[in-house]
Amino acid sequence: MTATSRGATDPSVIASFHLIRYAGADAMRYMAFDRPELRRTAGLPFWRLLGTGRGRSMSLGADLRRWALFAVWDGEPALEEFLARSPVAGRWRDEAAESWHVRLAPLASRGRWGGRDPFASAGTAANTAGGPVAVLTRASIRPRRLVAFYRSVAGVDLDLRRQDGCLASIGVGEWPLARQATFSLWEDAAAIARFAYRGDAHRTVIERVRGEDWYSEELFARFVPYGSQGTWDGRDPLRRRGAE
Repeated sequence: MTATSRGATDPSVIASFHLIRYAGADAMRYMAFDRPELRRTAGLPFWRLLGTGRGRSMSLGADLRRWALFAVWDGEPALEEFLARSPVAGRWRDEAAESWHVRLAPLASRGRWGGRDPFASAGTAANTAGGPVAVLTRASIRPRRLVAFYRSVAGVDLDLRRQDGCLASIGVGEWPLARQATFSLWEDAAAIARFAYRGDAHRTVIERVRGEDWYSEELFARFVPYGSQGTWDGRDPLRRRGAE
């Protein structure tokens, strides 16, 4: 896949993904409390607070103890300032039962999120070493296609579990049911291709998405993941394979 043509780009623009698990389900209140703080954060042009599902892809089941933040930053210093001084990041350190954080250098993207291209000003990284790749897929599902979409989820989850090259994956979303996403980590680009083109359930879903117009909006993005910290279900899925 090639990057969308963007004209002038800023290679310092990065993204990050933060997965936070709290001890109790009352953590959902932070979805409201954190928004004003994130709006005030300097160097943060795009962000989404996300609930998490119980499956490896977009799913109906919600985990009310685990929440995520996907963010796009105007360079490493903006992210460092947020992690050091933001009350949101401070609460992660003080209250989270488990947390995992990763920095993401954009490789390629297409589509929009909330009418915007989050990576319009971003340069593209190189992944010539063939190392791990992170993938974000996000969609707004048309109401009349919700039943068909969720009937397809179980098969895609099963495909993901069978993929040796998938290091980790989680379904996330902004709204219940209709605005869903998946964040996943892969050994390399070849592992993504095997899943995309050889997994029967996934290939069938993609064909139906295109043929039956399931989505009103979608975004697909790839990144080089680096600088991971913490654990995701008891381990760092990148460090296990020797990546930072």
